[in-house]
Amino acid sequence: MSCQFLSSSGTAIKLPRKKVMSMNVIGCSTSPIPNPVLRPELSIRVGTRLIPHPKKADKGGEDAFFVSGYNGGVMAVADGVSGWAEKDVDPAQFSRELMRRASSLVDDEEVNYDPRILVRKAHAATSSTGSATVIVSMLDNNGILKIANVGDCGLRVIRKGQIIFSTFPQEHYFDCPYQLSSETVSQTYLDATVTSIDIVKGDIIVMGSDGLFDNVFDHEIVSTIKEHKDVAETAKVLADLAYKHSVDFYFDSPFSIEARNRGLDVPWWKKALGQKLTGGKMDDITVIIGEVVSN
Repeated sequence: MSCQFLSSSGTAIKLPRKKVMSMNVIGCSTSPIPNPVLRPELSIRVGTRLIPHPKKADKGGEDAFFVSGYNGGVMAVADGVSGWAEKDVDPAQFSRELMRRASSLVDDEEVNYDPRILVRKAHAATSSTGSATVIVSMLDNNGILKIANVGDCGLRVIRKGQIIFSTFPQEHYFDCPYQLSSETVSQTYLDATVTSIDIVKGDIIVMGSDGLFDNVFDHEIVSTIKEHKDVAETAKVLADLAYKHSVDFYFDSPFSIEARNRGLDVPWWKKALGQKLTGGKMDDITVIIGEVVSN
């Protein structure tokens, strides 16, 4: 993510309870998230994949995420705003600390399994300089998936081969999303889009940073899920596809199509030659695949 809003290889891992999982290291899980308190009728089997931007691979990129086994399962992604690097600030520090704080607060009494309150408390506890977009989803004991989203990380729910729910980006303007920040002038938990969805066994939850959704069309996500039943494999395949598209200058990606729709395109003389703005968006890519299973 390049915008800054300021005021002045897949290894299988069994998830332990409430453990932060692979926030800056590529990792996957094929085990259902265990439940340390109550045993809901539904839980989530999770697979993850994180591919850093090629120029940021040495430090693991600026995305961060966690999955937790609390209650029916908690999943979250944060995408650090890379513009902070121009101020000699590591953009990864804010997103990673935000996810660490959130993971430690999932069972907090005041949070009360409310993703927006979890965002509020995690943001308040984060002391690093920087900013990040964030999305949190929490499956409760009644089969309700609660979602809070600030910015342009995304989530899809797929049921029987059809997308039944999609989040939509929150933006100040094109490619400058809403974000939580260390600055006093920024978005807060009150700006989060909050949604609740009835979930059933067999539903597939796809979460990710904009590095996924800017480079992979929804129909590609659906077809990939149809072709691959293992959540870890699916996460890897989708992340690899997003990376492939991101470095392809000729691929007409969701990002390039949206850019043209917003009036960004090649110069007029190139248009006269039949050319147009194309290409993927090179970025950190985080993918979380959650399969809803019965206990």
